[in-house]
Amino acid sequence: MPRFPAASRDSVPQEQVAAFDAIVSSRNNVVPEMGPVAVQLHVPEIAQRGEVLRDYLRAGGSTLSDNVAELAMLTTARELDCQFIWHAHAAAGRRAGLSDALVDSLRDKQDLPELSSAEAAVINYGREFFRTRRVSQATFDAARAEFGDRGLIELTNLMGYYSVLAFNINAFEQLPPESEEPFLPV
Repeated sequence: MPRFPAASRDSVPQEQVAAFDAIVSSRNNVVPEMGPVAVQLHVPEIAQRGEVLRDYLRAGGSTLSDNVAELAMLTTARELDCQFIWHAHAAAGRRAGLSDALVDSLRDKQDLPELSSAEAAVINYGREFFRTRRVSQATFDAARAEFGDRGLIELTNLMGYYSVLAFNINAFEQLPPESEEPFLPV
């Protein structure tokens, strides 16, 4: 059960009504009732500023391929036990070319199938950071060799952005909508 009701135009700070209207307008005039934007919309300027980064990372500014971006989101979701992000991106990851074996093994914390160099770079980079709060030189160098300077910065910020979303989702107990994707075992 979510810890907050959905935000409304009347419930947000008066000085942020314009930001609320802009976010809702960008979403076909639908006020999100679940998920990270539903939480952030209580302080619309946070949602609005986050959308700028999301747009860059997801809507054409980034050099990361769709399968790399989806794997970065899934790695973040798995490492942070975030059901909502997992459900939002598992099927998208499969559509972007991630194998069922990879997605299922990642979800179930099982041994991973053979990985491409890009897949290994993403998973190793994310896992190492989330588990140790650092990235070793070898892991950093492997990811940099795979994605270049720009791509590595984009990968880092994509995982960081989805970490912010996961924090909001998990702290405010936003559960995913029904889907065919099994829940993360946590």
